[in-house]
Amino acid sequence: MQTYLDCIPCAMQQILRTARLVTDDEAVHLQVLVAAGEELSKIHLEDSPPEMARGLYRCLSEITGDADPYYQLRKQSTRRSLALYPRLKAFVEAAEDPVFAGASVAATGNLIDYGAVQGEIMLEEEVEASLSMEPTWEDFPAFREDLTAADWVLYLGDNAGETVFDRVFIETIGKPVTYVVRGGPAINDALYEDAVEAGLDQVAEVLSSGLAVTGTIPHLSSDKLQQKFSSAPIIISKGQGNCESLNDTAAPIYFLLKVKCAVMANLIDAELGNLVLRRSLNYQSAAGHEHMG
Repeated sequence: MQTYLDCIPCAMQQILRTARLVTDDEAVHLQVLVAAGEELSKIHLEDSPPEMARGLYRCLSEITGDADPYYQLRKQSTRRSLALYPRLKAFVEAAEDPVFAGASVAATGNLIDYGAVQGEIMLEEEVEASLSMEPTWEDFPAFREDLTAADWVLYLGDNAGETVFDRVFIETIGKPVTYVVRGGPAINDALYEDAVEAGLDQVAEVLSSGLAVTGTIPHLSSDKLQQKFSSAPIIISKGQGNCESLNDTAAPIYFLLKVKCAVMANLIDAELGNLVLRRSLNYQSAAGHEHMG
């Protein structure tokens, strides 16, 4: 996905919110915004939003001296999500179709996104509301067939805390899973330590992408991830950042996310707020379907 003009003010709002996490000093906030604005003058719209945002967050880190402003929020999100783990497991175990229910749980966890949400996330209330609504996923039969045929799964993670919801899904898959986390701080996206705190190392191989960016950019990632990505029989891609950076990639990808902005809604033809499971545009599944509609 390219960067659209509507992505630019969104990125600047993220930068301002993040600067306010670090300090109350408005002079510093202004300095960060000016530097980010100068960085924006160098961007290429052909780049994905995660690629575009890398330079902005580098400016913020250099000016504030804080390379990980969301550290406490990541820890808090994991603690709150772990408290929900028994409820999420019970939901899946009581379902007629545990794999569908597990995917719904994982998609629900994508609401833990401090890049898109202003203010506090009402996690417990939003989870209960989300689990009460069964999503309609036209691509789920193809996903199930591809999952059944696969001997292992590459799972691209997104946010800390969401990792617990991903763990519940992975526990229903019944296949070896490699779970990918960010290689360095990128908003509240999960790092290796966040995955371990969520218990993902107990159910999957946890692998760093090697990049501190809010998406997955295969050609810039670690050699090991590049090898895994090119050989994966099926890829589960969580969240908007991964979808933004991989939507045009020819690979066996299924995007699993909550739609949080109009640009993404238009891109994948979905309603704002929906939980989505969609095949990549450039992938023909084992089930014989051509691409997502």
